Amino acid sequence: MVNLAVIHYSQTGNVYEMAKTAADEAAEAGAEVRLRKVAELAPAEAIASNPDWAAHVEAVADVPEASLDDLEWADAVMWGTPTRFGVPCAQLRQFVDQTGPLWQQGKLANKVMSTFVSTQTSHGGQESTILAMNNTFYHWGAIIVGIGYTDPAVFNLELGNPYGASHIGNAGAVGEHQRLALSIQVGRVLDIAAKLTGE
Repeated sequence: MVNLAVIHYSQTGNVYEMAKTAADEAAEAGAEVRLRKVAELAPAEAIASNPDWAAHVEAVADVPEASLDDLEWADAVMWGTPTRFGVPCAQLRQFVDQTGPLWQQGKLANKVMSTFVSTQTSHGGQESTILAMNNTFYHWGAIIVGIGYTDPAVFNLELGNPYGASHIGNAGAVGEHQRLALSIQVGRVLDIAAKLTGE
């Protein structure tokens, strides 16, 4: 059985819906799954100024926060982030920046890593955000797994890109295309992790 951690940050709920979809797909496929959010860094007044943000913070109050133990436990990690000027958000980066002790001990090497993303607009930096996450994974010695053009459905222009599942906030809620992309991505992550771990 593959241990999968789905670690994400979501401001108003889109990335959370993607993370929950990934976690559900993986559990249905037989993986042991930990769905985790990273800590919020924004001040309470900033959150309160945006009703959607405040509502989402309240809605996910019971979702556990990610810890380094989750990374050590996992055979594979799927990361979810909104884009901030073409790179991952500060909240996710702040968690990643705490991983030095695990990296120094080689405990992140040879684990499968994969990223999914949401942007406000169609050219808002989806690919650059995923590629920026990959830079960290190279340093860790992790195994990067994208979707690739491994399924005929990926050629659908609305499905995202070969790097990882993606969502456009201006296009509405997370829907069928994103869920299909996540299903393909989860399948590849679990398949490759199982081969690496001998499961």
